[in-house]
This record gives sequence, C-alpha cells and structure tokens, in this order.
Amino acid sequence: MPDPIFDSRTARFDLPLLFSGQAQKEGFVNEMAARIDAMLHIAIEAEQPAPAASPLDGQAWLISATPSGAWTGKGGQIAARQAGNWLYFLPRHGLRMFNRATGQFIQYTGTWTAPSRPPVPSGGTVIDAEARSAISALVAGLTAAGILAQP
Repeated sequence: MPDPIFDSRTARFDLPLLFSGQAQKEGFVNEMAARIDAMLHIAIEAEQPAPAASPLDGQAWLISATPSGAWTGKGGQIAARQAGNWLYFLPRHGLRMFNRATGQFIQYTGTWTAPSRPPVPSGGTVIDAEARSAISALVAGLTAAGILAQP
C-alpha cells in the first residue's frame, strides 16, 4: 500500500520506508538497520573482483570493474556482508570510505579517487635539508591521516 507522499525507498541510501498499517514492520526496520550499519563510517577490506572465501558479517569490499562469482554485474558497487547475505550499495557523490588494504581514504566523485604519493625530493644543484625534512614530514602526516597510501 504505497504512501501518496513518499516512495517505498529513500533516494540516497535505498532504505525501506514504513507505511501506516503495514504488516511485519520488523523486516523493514531490520533491513534499514543492516543498511545503516553497513554504510555508517564504512571501511572496506579491499577492492577485488570476487567475494572472499569466508567473509564475516560486518565486512565490506569495493567490487572491481571486472567482477565475477556472486558479484557478477555489480562492478563499482560496495558489497557488505550482513546476516550471512550480501547487501549492495551504489556509490554516491561525496561518499568517503577507508580502504584497510591500502590504509587510505578514497572518495567517490563519479569514479573512486585517491591522492597519489608525491616523489621524495632528490637531486638538484642546491640541497636544502630543511625543506626536504619539511616535505618528508608533510608526506608522513598525510599518510598517517589516511590521505596518502602507506608506502
């Protein structure tokens, strides 16, 4: 029984909506809680084309561009394991998540992006040890903050 004001799912996170007089509301509420649990402060294990052999509930992966197995046709989506099942999420502009494999935050801006590590200063005719030290400290700070991938 659709509500005249709302669709049956939310626009951004595809959460199910309840309607007055709806039977078995617990199924919708449980799905909503599972989806929120999967996406709130998300950290993925890695980016890969197929599910891990023994995924644990609460783990999530970014599905690579050439998926296989249970993830066929889901390239670029996020797969989260909840209650022994896969939940899939389409990324939205501005979504930011932590990649445990690289130790780096990535952001979705139409495609997944992550800053690349700048080269360590070297060469030149005048060596400025203080400038090199400052640049190295800046790179170390950006790495510790998860902005740049671990070396």
